[in-house]
Amino acid sequence: MALAAGSLPAAETKPHIIFVMADDMGWGQTGYRGHPVLKTPNLDAMAASGLRFDRFYAGGPVCSPTRASVMTGRSHDRTGVLSHGYALRNQEKTIAQALKGAGYVTGHFGKWHLNGYKGPGAPVLKDDPHGPGAFGFDEWTSVTNFFDQNPLMSRNGEFVELQGDSSDIAVNEAVTFLDRHRNDGKPMFAVVWYGSPHSPYKALQDDKSAFGDLDPASADHYGELVAMDRSVGVLRAKLREFGIADNTLLVFCSDNGGLPGIKPETVGGLRGFKGSVFEGGLRVPGIIEWPSVISPRVTEHLACVTDLFPTVVDVVGLPKESLIEPVD
Repeated sequence: MALAAGSLPAAETKPHIIFVMADDMGWGQTGYRGHPVLKTPNLDAMAASGLRFDRFYAGGPVCSPTRASVMTGRSHDRTGVLSHGYALRNQEKTIAQALKGAGYVTGHFGKWHLNGYKGPGAPVLKDDPHGPGAFGFDEWTSVTNFFDQNPLMSRNGEFVELQGDSSDIAVNEAVTFLDRHRNDGKPMFAVVWYGSPHSPYKALQDDKSAFGDLDPASADHYGELVAMDRSVGVLRAKLREFGIADNTLLVFCSDNGGLPGIKPETVGGLRGFKGSVFEGGLRVPGIIEWPSVISPRVTEHLACVTDLFPTVVDVVGLPKESLIEPVD
């Protein structure tokens, strides 16, 4: 990943770091890839401003293995998170723990899905031994799995009923965290893991209004992506408003390939979909934006979510012992 980005030296001032991840968004589902009906102006702007990976890969063809790989920098055969229903083991070293040890304040917002549960998202319990708090997050507003409009979530273990689209909610919680800590004199690490566009599809009426010619499921699916893109725009605007955009390393990707049965198709003509180890199940959108360091460009260099933690180790100047398998 460092090769694709050019030289990424250890920063003199530790950057803020934000990881944003979609849930079941396919490689072809962006405006910059020329999607026939979906407009993603905010992701397009991020891609134009940063480093766009056209061969970026998830850590597995379903979500939990990728989430474990993001957290640990290790492949799912190493973490033991082989599919959903497998919990991240407590002996793993995570990026949140490493950054917290380096003085970062850390927060997780949205879908977690590393505590071994299946089924729809439920609030993460305060004492969950495999919840965000057990893996280095100071603060969290999280659910166990996918979530949609008006979710019941857990804010540091306290159940809260929130109103609106799930993507808007996840970003609003993250923005509140950033605003609360931006003057603390500490670098910040925020993880925003969306519940969209995972089924069941439940878009706001305004968000799906442009897709009236599609079948209802596809219209709601694409409506959820409209909301997700909007929330990316809100996040980027808030970083500028807070005066921290230039020194923030912002990463966007998806947890696995796109879904079958959605029209227009989700994977940009690739073979296979979510659940498949063909390209369509693994290749996903990938963008890194860091205005003060990374110049805008597009790369075909291979990269994967397992590269994120090792690259952050180098950028922040963390000890190599932060990782179990250090390669950036």
